[in-house]
Amino acid sequence: MSKVRNFILHRLLAAIIVLIGVSVIVFLALAAIPGDAATAILGSFATPDNKARLTASLGLDKPLPVQYLSWLSNVLKGDFGRSYALDRPVLDEVLDRLGPTLILAAAALCLCSVIGLLLGAVAAVRHRSWIDRLITLAVLIGISTPSFFLGIVLILIFAVTLRWFPTGGMYALFGGGDLLDLLHHLVLPALTLALVAAAIIARLTRTSMLEIIRQDHVRTARAKGLREPRIMIVHAFRNGLVDIIPVIGLQAGYVLGGAVYVETIFQWPGIGRMLVDAIMQRDVLLVQGGVLIVATGFVIFNLAADIIQRLVDPRIGSGR
Repeated sequence: MSKVRNFILHRLLAAIIVLIGVSVIVFLALAAIPGDAATAILGSFATPDNKARLTASLGLDKPLPVQYLSWLSNVLKGDFGRSYALDRPVLDEVLDRLGPTLILAAAALCLCSVIGLLLGAVAAVRHRSWIDRLITLAVLIGISTPSFFLGIVLILIFAVTLRWFPTGGMYALFGGGDLLDLLHHLVLPALTLALVAAAIIARLTRTSMLEIIRQDHVRTARAKGLREPRIMIVHAFRNGLVDIIPVIGLQAGYVLGGAVYVETIFQWPGIGRMLVDAIMQRDVLLVQGGVLIVATGFVIFNLAADIIQRLVDPRIGSGR
């Protein structure tokens, strides 16, 4: 138990360092954007005197290290500041947008895990057959296709041409709002996020299972007369999960981060669309808060995957 506890503490410390690094990078990147927040907020009222007063009231006239430390200290107290454009607390806006993003990310993660594991396992079982070649080709296409392009293609085929699904939104404008309406709107954006991640999981699942199938304990199981389905499920697939779990954790972070452009394409009212609007309006505090929340989710997913992998195989991280 002490080794597991030390492993978890080590990963937690690494996660905290990553989040601090992300906060610094985001803060400096936004500070380097041409223009200033005061001009974006004031618009046609951006006279030199008004800009100077607003800049001073927002604390933007102070050196960057002072601005960062002030913002970070407030974040640690749970105060992410106030959105310039929306005139409401950043945390309230982010939490309102977090629910739709989590729904989209959870659906995409479930889809990519099921599709990826299934295709990878089938390709390994039917190694060197036409099924294996077909799945390998589909995986290569999936990995090479950008999600935003895939989303546009799905909209053109299934929304514009066939009219099976809506082109965007989370609910219908009139007469919607129930679970079936949500699922109807969720199909295309979830597939857009899931297919690329599913291709990565499928490739790793196939590779991992093929390596395990060639090992001595699998040959021994065959020599004992165990049935092939049992060998594939108990020995190859289950042991291969040790290598696959961290990748699923990485894909969880990918679908959360990928929601930024997928939500924009499908007009999904989540954090991704909020961030795009905030960047266009140069709403610095809202961008910083949104990115930090997304980064925190990414780190949590990967931390959970590392811990699960450690519990499944205690040898990982033990130095043996």
